[in-house]
Amino acid sequence: MADKSKLWYLENFNLFSSLKQDSMMELNKLAQEKEIEKNQPIYFPNEPSSSIFFLKTGRVKISRYSDDGKEIIMAFINPGEVFGEMSYFGEGERTDIAISVDPSYICAINKDEFARFIERNPALNLKLTKIFGLKLKSYSERIEDLVFKDAKQRVISFLIKLSEENGKQVGDQIFVKPFLKHQDIADLTACARQTVNDVLTDLREKSIIDFDRKKLIINDLSKLKSFLKK
Repeated sequence: MADKSKLWYLENFNLFSSLKQDSMMELNKLAQEKEIEKNQPIYFPNEPSSSIFFLKTGRVKISRYSDDGKEIIMAFINPGEVFGEMSYFGEGERTDIAISVDPSYICAINKDEFARFIERNPALNLKLTKIFGLKLKSYSERIEDLVFKDAKQRVISFLIKLSEENGKQVGDQIFVKPFLKHQDIADLTACARQTVNDVLTDLREKSIIDFDRKKLIINDLSKLKSFLKK
Protein backbone atom coordinates (compact mmCIF):
# COMPACT_ATOMS: atom_id res chain seq x y z
CA MET A 1 0.00 0.00 0.00
CA ALA A 2 1.06 3.57 -0.58
CA ASP A 3 2.81 5.43 2.21
CA LYS A 4 -0.05 7.91 2.37
CA SER A 5 -2.50 5.11 3.07
CA LYS A 6 -0.32 3.72 5.83
CA LEU A 7 -0.18 7.15 7.49
CA TRP A 8 -3.96 7.46 7.22
CA TYR A 9 -4.38 4.13 8.98
CA LEU A 10 -2.05 5.10 11.81
CA GLU A 11 -3.80 8.45 12.27
CA ASN A 12 -7.07 6.62 12.87
CA PHE A 13 -5.83 4.67 15.89
CA ASN A 14 -7.08 6.19 19.14
CA LEU A 15 -3.67 5.56 20.67
CA PHE A 16 -2.13 8.13 18.33
CA SER A 17 -4.98 10.66 18.25
CA SER A 18 -3.08 13.28 20.27
CA LEU A 19 0.15 13.17 18.24
CA LYS A 20 1.25 16.16 16.21
CA GLN A 21 1.78 15.81 12.48
CA ASP A 22 5.60 15.69 12.68
CA SER A 23 5.39 12.83 15.20
CA MET A 24 2.92 11.00 12.96
CA MET A 25 5.31 11.32 10.04
CA GLU A 26 8.09 9.88 12.20
CA LEU A 27 5.86 6.99 13.27
CA ASN A 28 4.92 6.40 9.66
CA LYS A 29 8.58 5.83 8.81
CA LEU A 30 8.96 3.29 11.62
CA ALA A 31 5.91 1.19 10.71
CA GLN A 32 6.17 -1.73 8.33
CA GLU A 33 2.95 -2.68 6.59
CA LYS A 34 1.93 -6.28 6.16
CA GLU A 35 -1.02 -7.90 4.40
CA ILE A 36 -1.88 -11.26 5.95
CA GLU A 37 -4.03 -13.89 4.29
CA LYS A 38 -6.82 -15.65 6.17
CA ASN A 39 -5.76 -18.27 8.75
CA GLN A 40 -2.08 -17.31 8.60
CA PRO A 41 0.07 -17.12 11.77
CA ILE A 42 1.54 -13.76 12.67
CA TYR A 43 3.67 -15.09 15.51
CA PHE A 44 4.08 -18.29 17.56
CA PRO A 45 4.84 -19.06 21.22
CA ASN A 46 8.56 -19.02 22.11
CA GLU A 47 9.41 -16.74 19.18
CA PRO A 48 11.44 -13.62 20.00
CA SER A 49 9.04 -10.87 21.04
CA SER A 50 10.43 -8.12 18.85
CA SER A 51 7.48 -6.12 17.46
CA ILE A 52 4.23 -4.49 18.44
CA PHE A 53 1.31 -4.70 16.00
CA PHE A 54 -1.58 -2.43 15.03
CA LEU A 55 -4.56 -3.96 13.22
CA LYS A 56 -6.37 -1.78 10.71
CA THR A 57 -8.51 -4.26 8.80
CA GLY A 58 -9.48 -7.88 9.34
CA ARG A 59 -9.45 -9.82 12.58
CA VAL A 60 -6.79 -11.65 14.60
CA LYS A 61 -7.20 -14.45 17.13
CA ILE A 62 -4.95 -14.58 20.20
CA SER A 63 -4.66 -18.03 21.80
CA ARG A 64 -2.65 -19.99 24.30
CA TYR A 65 -2.26 -23.73 24.63
CA SER A 66 -2.47 -25.74 27.82
CA ASP A 67 0.04 -28.44 28.69
CA ASP A 68 -2.30 -31.06 27.23
CA GLY A 69 -2.50 -29.17 23.92
CA LYS A 70 -5.94 -27.63 24.42
CA GLU A 71 -6.41 -24.24 22.77
CA ILE A 72 -7.60 -21.41 25.01
CA ILE A 73 -8.75 -18.40 23.00
CA MET A 74 -7.86 -15.24 24.89
CA ALA A 75 -9.23 -12.61 22.53
CA PHE A 76 -10.26 -11.60 19.05
CA ILE A 77 -8.47 -8.43 17.96
CA ASN A 78 -10.58 -6.04 15.90
CA PRO A 79 -9.60 -3.12 13.65
CA GLY A 80 -8.15 -0.19 15.58
CA GLU A 81 -6.68 -2.39 18.32
CA VAL A 82 -3.12 -3.14 19.39
CA PHE A 83 -1.69 -6.63 19.93
CA GLY A 84 1.70 -8.10 20.72
CA GLU A 85 2.20 -5.15 23.09
CA MET A 86 3.94 -7.36 25.67
CA SER A 87 7.10 -6.93 23.61
CA TYR A 88 7.12 -3.27 24.67
CA PHE A 89 6.76 -4.27 28.32
CA GLY A 90 9.85 -6.46 28.31
CA GLU A 91 8.57 -9.84 27.13
CA GLY A 92 11.53 -11.78 25.76
CA GLU A 93 9.55 -14.53 23.99
CA ARG A 94 5.95 -14.77 22.90
CA THR A 95 3.68 -16.76 25.21
CA ASP A 96 0.69 -16.89 22.87
CA ILE A 97 -0.06 -17.39 19.20
CA ALA A 98 -1.63 -14.80 16.88
CA ILE A 99 -3.47 -15.99 13.76
CA SER A 100 -5.46 -13.98 11.23
CA VAL A 101 -9.13 -15.00 11.21
CA ASP A 102 -9.84 -12.91 8.11
CA PRO A 103 -7.59 -11.33 5.49
CA SER A 104 -5.89 -8.62 7.54
CA TYR A 105 -3.79 -5.50 7.19
CA ILE A 106 -1.38 -4.75 10.03
CA CYS A 107 1.37 -2.29 10.81
CA ALA A 108 4.36 -3.66 12.74
CA ILE A 109 6.88 -1.54 14.65
CA ASN A 110 10.11 -2.82 16.18
CA LYS A 111 9.80 -2.68 19.97
CA ASP A 112 13.12 -0.89 20.49
CA GLU A 113 12.30 1.77 17.90
CA PHE A 114 8.83 2.13 19.40
CA ALA A 115 10.31 2.54 22.90
CA ARG A 116 12.56 5.35 21.67
CA PHE A 117 9.57 6.95 19.95
CA ILE A 118 7.57 6.86 23.18
CA GLU A 119 10.48 8.51 25.03
CA ARG A 120 9.92 11.47 22.73
CA ASN A 121 6.12 11.21 23.16
CA PRO A 122 5.67 10.21 26.83
CA ALA A 123 1.87 10.63 26.86
CA LEU A 124 1.68 7.43 24.78
CA ASN A 125 3.23 5.42 27.60
CA LEU A 126 0.25 6.10 29.87
CA LYS A 127 -2.21 5.17 27.11
CA LEU A 128 -0.41 1.94 26.28
CA THR A 129 -0.10 1.00 29.96
CA LYS A 130 -3.85 1.50 30.35
CA ILE A 131 -4.54 -0.72 27.33
CA PHE A 132 -2.22 -3.37 28.74
CA GLY A 133 -3.90 -3.23 32.16
CA LEU A 134 -7.38 -3.61 30.70
CA LYS A 135 -6.27 -6.59 28.62
CA LEU A 136 -4.73 -8.32 31.64
CA LYS A 137 -7.96 -7.77 33.57
CA SER A 138 -9.99 -9.18 30.69
CA TYR A 139 -7.73 -12.24 30.36
CA SER A 140 -7.89 -12.87 34.11
CA GLU A 141 -11.69 -12.65 34.14
CA ARG A 142 -11.90 -15.03 31.19
CA ILE A 143 -9.79 -17.63 33.00
CA GLU A 144 -11.98 -17.24 36.11
CA ASP A 145 -15.09 -17.79 34.00
CA LEU A 146 -13.64 -20.98 32.54
CA VAL A 147 -12.83 -22.32 36.01
CA PHE A 148 -15.82 -21.25 38.09
CA LYS A 149 -18.84 -20.85 35.78
CA ASP A 150 -20.92 -23.40 33.92
CA ALA A 151 -21.46 -23.15 30.17
CA LYS A 152 -24.65 -21.05 30.34
CA GLN A 153 -23.10 -18.63 32.83
CA ARG A 154 -19.99 -18.29 30.66
CA VAL A 155 -22.08 -17.26 27.66
CA ILE A 156 -24.11 -14.80 29.73
CA SER A 157 -20.99 -13.36 31.36
CA PHE A 158 -19.52 -12.87 27.89
CA LEU A 159 -22.62 -11.00 26.72
CA ILE A 160 -22.47 -8.70 29.74
CA LYS A 161 -18.80 -7.89 29.21
CA LEU A 162 -19.38 -7.36 25.50
CA SER A 163 -22.10 -4.82 26.32
CA GLU A 164 -19.87 -3.06 28.84
CA GLU A 165 -16.95 -2.80 26.43
CA ASN A 166 -18.74 -2.14 23.12
CA GLY A 167 -22.36 -1.34 23.93
CA LYS A 168 -24.25 1.89 23.32
CA GLN A 169 -27.16 2.85 25.57
CA VAL A 170 -30.27 3.82 23.63
CA GLY A 171 -33.17 4.43 26.02
CA ASP A 172 -33.53 1.31 28.16
CA GLN A 173 -31.71 -0.89 25.66
CA ILE A 174 -28.03 -1.55 24.97
CA PHE A 175 -26.96 -2.01 21.35
CA VAL A 176 -23.75 -3.85 20.45
CA LYS A 177 -22.51 -3.67 16.84
CA PRO A 178 -21.22 -5.77 15.24
CA PHE A 179 -22.29 -8.97 16.98
CA LEU A 180 -20.03 -12.02 16.89
CA LYS A 181 -20.70 -15.27 15.11
CA HIS A 182 -22.02 -18.01 17.35
CA GLN A 183 -18.90 -20.07 16.69
CA ASP A 184 -16.70 -17.17 17.85
CA ILE A 185 -18.67 -16.94 21.09
CA ALA A 186 -18.37 -20.70 21.50
CA ASP A 187 -14.60 -20.51 21.04
CA LEU A 188 -14.23 -17.63 23.50
CA THR A 189 -16.37 -19.30 26.17
CA ALA A 190 -15.15 -22.88 25.69
CA CYS A 191 -18.68 -24.07 24.85
CA ALA A 192 -20.20 -26.06 22.04
CA ARG A 193 -21.78 -23.94 19.32
CA GLN A 194 -25.12 -25.62 20.00
CA THR A 195 -24.89 -24.53 23.65
CA VAL A 196 -24.40 -20.92 22.54
CA ASN A 197 -27.37 -21.23 20.17
CA ASP A 198 -29.55 -22.66 22.95
CA VAL A 199 -28.60 -19.98 25.49
CA LEU A 200 -29.11 -17.10 23.06
CA THR A 201 -32.42 -18.48 21.82
CA ASP A 202 -33.68 -18.98 25.38
CA LEU A 203 -32.73 -15.40 26.33
CA ARG A 204 -34.46 -14.07 23.22
CA GLU A 205 -37.63 -16.06 23.95
CA LYS A 206 -37.63 -14.48 27.43
CA SER A 207 -37.26 -11.03 25.74
CA ILE A 208 -34.06 -10.38 27.70
CA ILE A 209 -32.04 -9.96 24.51
CA ASP A 210 -32.55 -9.79 20.78
CA PHE A 211 -29.95 -10.36 18.07
CA ASP A 212 -29.21 -10.93 14.44
CA ARG A 213 -26.00 -11.27 12.45
CA LYS A 214 -25.24 -7.57 12.71
CA LYS A 215 -26.16 -6.62 16.26
CA LEU A 216 -26.97 -7.66 19.81
CA ILE A 217 -29.68 -5.82 21.76
CA ILE A 218 -29.87 -6.23 25.52
CA ASN A 219 -33.37 -5.36 26.69
CA ASP A 220 -32.92 -6.11 30.39
CA LEU A 221 -29.34 -5.99 31.67
CA SER A 222 -30.31 -6.49 35.32
CA LYS A 223 -32.24 -9.64 34.44
CA LEU A 224 -29.28 -10.90 32.43
CA LYS A 225 -26.94 -10.29 35.37
CA SER A 226 -29.30 -12.14 37.71
CA PHE A 227 -28.42 -15.43 36.02
CA LEU A 228 -24.86 -15.12 37.37
CA LYS A 229 -26.08 -14.91 40.97
CA LYS A 230 -27.69 -18.33 40.97
